[in-house]
Amino acid sequence: MIISDGGGSSLVLSQHDPVTGTQINAQTGTVQYAAGKASSSTVDIIVRGSRSGSEGTGVVLTPDGYVLTNNHVIGSGGEITVTLPDGTTRSASVVGTSPSYDLAVIKLNGASGLTPAELGKSSELTVGQPVVAIGSPLGLEGTVTSGIVSALNRTVEVQGEDGQPVIYNGIQTDASINSGNSGGPLVNVDGQVIGINTSIVSNSSSSGNIGLGFAIPIDTASRIANELISGGVASKPQLGVTGTNSQSGAATINSVVPGSAADRAGIKAGETIVKIDNRAVSSFSDLVAQVSAHAPGSKVTLTVADSAGGNQRPVDVALGSEQDKTAETADDARFQQQSPFTWPNGQLPGDR
Repeated sequence: MIISDGGGSSLVLSQHDPVTGTQINAQTGTVQYAAGKASSSTVDIIVRGSRSGSEGTGVVLTPDGYVLTNNHVIGSGGEITVTLPDGTTRSASVVGTSPSYDLAVIKLNGASGLTPAELGKSSELTVGQPVVAIGSPLGLEGTVTSGIVSALNRTVEVQGEDGQPVIYNGIQTDASINSGNSGGPLVNVDGQVIGINTSIVSNSSSSGNIGLGFAIPIDTASRIANELISGGVASKPQLGVTGTNSQSGAATINSVVPGSAADRAGIKAGETIVKIDNRAVSSFSDLVAQVSAHAPGSKVTLTVADSAGGNQRPVDVALGSEQDKTAETADDARFQQQSPFTWPNGQLPGDR
């Protein structure tokens, strides 16, 4: 670019390559590296039905087009269109859903040669660890945001596709997540997927991100995805109780299902559960979330007390298993959280 300085001479403005942070050869362990690696395995998902539409994000699991996303992204039904990282589109069909975890697997028609995401381990996460979220917030495909893991083992309760609450044990992050990020990857700085973004906390004055987002841990999501791919149905752990919040700040058992894991372990109605292994139970929703974090058949140690929280004793329980056809529920709504984002008459952001 040549600019006159007004004195008859010309100034030539030169540009220089950056010393660090170049667009080429991004170093592992950086946001840039993570974004580049994970973006190649992230897709945009649009679902158009007769009365509503939704947009979300998905994570490529296999070269032939199995994709993991949220159940609320595809649960309303309709024609599914998936945009790949290279801009091409494919139709897709639903392989299976997991209502309790708000997860689903879809299969792209005629796909091959896709780049599968590298899955990490959410069990090794630490608070303060940097993370990157990738998705299509408000229809803006391929958007990258960064932040940290701000908390672990959060009890998350959101409204599912059928109106019932979905309760899970989530990863909390301040990486910006908005409408359209649902089902997309939360990755570490090595580009490994460590969670599936699914919900945010909103307040009365804003429906957008306020720095409180939640992701389903990949340790859980990968188990569910494997089951859906192999058989179309996922399983969930079963304790076999109903209950409410106790006045002492734990979970009060209202009833025990005959023959269930809780029944076999000798847990009685009227008792309270104050811990699972070494983690305190703060509410009945928290009990549901902590149980859901375990695989069916897992062995846990419950700390069981009387109705007042006294006379505590350890109880070993082998969790049962059941098909995940409906979400677990509880009366305790701890946050005003959002997960589904739908638009009337199938209209999506960017439509005219």
